[in-house]
Amino acid sequence: MKSISKGNKMDRNVYILLGVLMNICLGSVYSWSVFRKPLEEALDLSATQSGLPYMFFLVFYALLMPITGRYIDRYGPRVVAMVGGTLVGIGWLFAGFSDNLPMITIGYGVIAGSGVGIAYGVPIAVSTRWFEDKKGLAVGLTVLGFGMSPIVTAPIARRLITHFGPFVTFRVLGVIFFIVIILLALFFRFPNRKEKEPNEKISEEINGSIQNFTPSEMLKSSTFWYLWLCFVIGTFSGLMAIGISSPVAQEIVKLTPEMAALSVSIFAIFNGLGRPLFGFLTDKISPRYAALINFAVIFFSSLGMLFVKEGSKLLFIMAFCMLWLSLGGWLSIAPTATAKFFGLLHYSKNYGLLFTGYGVGAILGNLISGSVRDISGSYMFNFYITSILSIIGIIIAFYGLKQLRKS
Repeated sequence: MKSISKGNKMDRNVYILLGVLMNICLGSVYSWSVFRKPLEEALDLSATQSGLPYMFFLVFYALLMPITGRYIDRYGPRVVAMVGGTLVGIGWLFAGFSDNLPMITIGYGVIAGSGVGIAYGVPIAVSTRWFEDKKGLAVGLTVLGFGMSPIVTAPIARRLITHFGPFVTFRVLGVIFFIVIILLALFFRFPNRKEKEPNEKISEEINGSIQNFTPSEMLKSSTFWYLWLCFVIGTFSGLMAIGISSPVAQEIVKLTPEMAALSVSIFAIFNGLGRPLFGFLTDKISPRYAALINFAVIFFSSLGMLFVKEGSKLLFIMAFCMLWLSLGGWLSIAPTATAKFFGLLHYSKNYGLLFTGYGVGAILGNLISGSVRDISGSYMFNFYITSILSIIGIIIAFYGLKQLRKS
């Protein structure tokens, strides 16, 4: 048994690597701020308008998560990932052959966003099945690629935009993402009974008291709704920061477009690191205390941004690194908390329902940040909002995120 467990441990790590590589492609949405200024200039768009493709992408990404959860179990991870990858490629290409905002929004926002929503749950579900004994760390490492995607995609997109414009860039990246996702999808699978058994026994010893909740049972619990509200607040703050990173760097701190793109890559490192870090913390100190730490990070980062002005490069970079870190953290806290609070039996469906909070955070974060910029002439007032929301999040997490039992 010992040798089987050791061999299984070595083999299962491959699925984390596959998940990281796939998520680098799926997480290219976090490089959207690199496209905003070029599209605003090319199509004469306002700050609110240039954020619409990004917002629709995140909304459809969030909407497709709960719908897709049941199909991962029914048809297997390989088929679902291939369907998602095909839509991602089609969506980017559609945007690349568009010449107006509505068509870009349909291609990039609706089609590509749906593709990511379909494919995103696959690496998480696979890692959760292979690592039932270390769910938080495994999920955090798997989605590391999503958060760190801009390290790769932002500089590439910036260079392509400089030489060929945003529309050719959409086409080139669309072809690359399609090929890579389809190839990676061929290797995904769930463990069979023999491969799963050693880790199941360890998991039972660690989490023997956890019960499995059906989606309907979960929705009736107050813990789910407290977790959902925390997720909304965390994603509102993080996605708002991600969507305006490059414009804030250029308009407030007065960085060049190239330096702004480089800063996005730096932020992505922290977004990626936040995932295994908060996955580990969620395993070790519970979802409640991991959430409290995360909201404290958002509060102090938002507070720091209120003192940023032209030339405040270090303070700007520090604050935005922490805001990106916080979002990465929530994308480990949320799935790990779902497994810890509601069990693994209905995990894909349950996390899909919780993930709707991500969509709500995306809509509110994008619309409010763009509207604040258009009305006030500056993005700075957004950080008063995120600081207040982080305090509300601390209160909700402290009183609401508790382990529950079926009656």
